[in-house]
Amino acid sequence: MNTSDLSLVVFTVLAQMSVGAFLLLGAVHFFAARSAGVEEADKMSDRALLPIGVVLVAGFIASLLHLGTPLNAPRALTHLGSSWLSREILFGVLFAVGGFLFAILQWRKILSPTIRNLIAIITGLLGLGLVYTMSMVYFSLPAVPGWNTLATPVGFFATTFLLGALSIGVAFVANYAYLKRKSDPALETQLRLLNGSLRWLSLVAIVMAGVHFVITPLFAASLAVTDTPAAQQTANMLLGDFGPLFALRMALVFVGAGVLGLFLYQNAVRQDRVRAVSLLAYTAFVTVLASELVARFLFYATYARDGLM
Repeated sequence: MNTSDLSLVVFTVLAQMSVGAFLLLGAVHFFAARSAGVEEADKMSDRALLPIGVVLVAGFIASLLHLGTPLNAPRALTHLGSSWLSREILFGVLFAVGGFLFAILQWRKILSPTIRNLIAIITGLLGLGLVYTMSMVYFSLPAVPGWNTLATPVGFFATTFLLGALSIGVAFVANYAYLKRKSDPALETQLRLLNGSLRWLSLVAIVMAGVHFVITPLFAASLAVTDTPAAQQTANMLLGDFGPLFALRMALVFVGAGVLGLFLYQNAVRQDRVRAVSLLAYTAFVTVLASELVARFLFYATYARDGLM
């Protein structure tokens, strides 16, 4: 694995997390507005838009480090008709622009809620397009059997919603702590919204962890029985040299999204347990983020190609 490929590990994971966070933030806001009103829903979710933007920008900066000449990045857009990489860049830029526009309109309460919601929906679709084109950059390479498998797009989308769910859960916990310090008069309502949000976000995380636990062993097994040198090489690296990292990745996602996610799902936040539940949410997020970074490292490190390199 080239050292420069580490930037792709960071970019793909952070970009997918930002897309998942944006989509799930919108879903939570939709239901929170119907439960407690738009004002209370905004109070819970508006501050969460900032870290989403920061994470996406950090991912783009990491991706530029992969390029030999970062200033030539715009030239990649000249091959939209034939290159999945060009489409990925286009969707990435459009998602970032849409997210920035929506955040400004939402924070300043410019235009009507209906128009802002329409912009959010379009931005969310662009985010899904970003994850799809990102996966197709690798899935469209038949000569690389470790990438040319349904495990690639399914895994990318599972990571999107897994990290998105836990990151937004952390953002909501931090936002509630902020409101509590400010002695917000609607703390009871915010606590109720926080409980409902954490419960369903944890459920999303548990389901997505389950997806990883299904596709990852199937992916490794399918490579091991495929009668091509490159597939065998990837399987040998994944289960041999990188076996301990592979086991660590599975253990981390099990603990973070499975065990800790289940605790978050089952335990309601009370005033006397805010600190404990907050620590649980932070730990689950950090653990799963580590697992996804390890998984993406293995994705690139076990690269093997049939034919000419």
